[in-house]
Amino acid sequence: MGDADRDGARDLSNETIAERLETLAALLDLAGSSFYSVRAYRRAAELVRATPANVADLVRSGRVRELRGIGPSIETRLQELVETGQLAEIEELEGAVQPELVALGKLAGLGPQRMVELGRALGIRSADELREAAAAGRLREVKGIGGAAEAKIREAFERPQPVPRRALVLSRAWELCQRIADGVEGVVAGDPRRFCELSERLAVVASSEDPAGVIDRFTQLVEIVSVLDRAHDRVSGVTVEGVPVELVVAPPERFGTELLRATGSDAYVTSLGTLPAAADEHGVYRALGRAYLPPELREAPFDGTPPTLLELADIRGDLHVHTTWSDGKFSVLEMAESARALGYLYIAICDHTRNVRVVPGLDADDLRRQGEEIAAANELVAPFRILRGSECDILADGSLDLPDDVLAELDWVQASIHAGQRQSREQLTHRTLAAVAHPAVSSISHPQGRILNHRRPNAVDLEAVFAACAANGTAVETNGLPDRIDLSSELVRDAIAAGVRITCSTDAHSVGGLSNMRLAVATARRGWATAREVLNTRPLDEVLALKR
Repeated sequence: MGDADRDGARDLSNETIAERLETLAALLDLAGSSFYSVRAYRRAAELVRATPANVADLVRSGRVRELRGIGPSIETRLQELVETGQLAEIEELEGAVQPELVALGKLAGLGPQRMVELGRALGIRSADELREAAAAGRLREVKGIGGAAEAKIREAFERPQPVPRRALVLSRAWELCQRIADGVEGVVAGDPRRFCELSERLAVVASSEDPAGVIDRFTQLVEIVSVLDRAHDRVSGVTVEGVPVELVVAPPERFGTELLRATGSDAYVTSLGTLPAAADEHGVYRALGRAYLPPELREAPFDGTPPTLLELADIRGDLHVHTTWSDGKFSVLEMAESARALGYLYIAICDHTRNVRVVPGLDADDLRRQGEEIAAANELVAPFRILRGSECDILADGSLDLPDDVLAELDWVQASIHAGQRQSREQLTHRTLAAVAHPAVSSISHPQGRILNHRRPNAVDLEAVFAACAANGTAVETNGLPDRIDLSSELVRDAIAAGVRITCSTDAHSVGGLSNMRLAVATARRGWATAREVLNTRPLDEVLALKR
């Protein structure tokens, strides 16, 4: 390793370490590693960002394992990164999974493994080489690539805009686009700007009279693996995730026009007709004689005045956070102090109960001991309030994983299903309805039970659940965990129509996870939620009166 590499290793910031861990997670995901392995690296990146101390110094002193959530495997990667300034596994995976070919596969509807096999069989690694092979008719030489697959690949090269088949979860898509936008002094557009839970179309819009210079900067960004297509005012590149991203460079007088167009959706933009030139989006709407529509609502044609949507600033507390008592990374007091610093008035500590099994869970005695810790912490953070809560498992027969007398002691109870997600519609609905009707249950957590890109929603009858929640005064959570986003925006709208109170919660397992509130709020906004329909915009006494 040269002196420059050693200097880079010595100067590693927490942000740089987090970005390297995220890159490794992305490549492991493309390589087909387990969901839990990928999530471990992404959570480690989140933890590194949230750690006030310099993580590189902790690694050098042998203390990095003091950070809850950093196990032996991740510690080894961090040691390599701090000592050498790089991770050899990233280079190995980039060679193995070939992000550029994977990106083209997404455009063509072909899986990562198929594209990697294709690249190896033909000895190619880039989009240009694949284009040449397709033009020469060489694709059919590869076993398993027939006429239909060849046609899909040819079509992918001919598309004016990328339309990948497998999408990024919102938080990752936003972070990736934001870093690219920062690199070209632009703004995030495409699906992330509309806060789509899964982003298929990534875009950035920049304003400049020198598009060539901006495009040159884009092509040199570390986030861009290679360039797919380039024109005088736009360029498409491939990210390390294997997902294409488009940069549009507009002159200042048309920036608003191109931002609106690049934000989408296509159906909404088409419904507006010819877009007038304007320096900002508000100017476009004024020229069209329409009310401004927030990006979150631009999915379908709409010509009217939208409601005053929920804002992040309306949130007064977080009703679902975890601590070191179960699988969280920070203590009760640390989570409370961080929430207070965000301007909140209250949080609910909702650690898991024993039935979850895959993570540490609390029984009745544990909860009472935790209650003593919460009482002591409340004295330190008053008038901020820490609620005694639980994320209590709903068991197979619909009963709860804690005795009624223990549940009655708690301020806030989130009821959730973890095991048995593949049960029948009737079984899942029975379990959920039993929890909804329980007098101690405040809210139902992540009722769809999905994990984005990995596990489909369960079969529970949410129409029946919403009706029961409205009748019983039980809230339903919009969970801001990036791989959940549950309820979805469509179901938020259905729940509100049924008269159900929504909570926007983070399910935070670290102080950094408290930022998931932005995703929960954005999802509620996409469901046309106003502040009055979201319970945790209200003072604490109104929240606690929910089921009285």
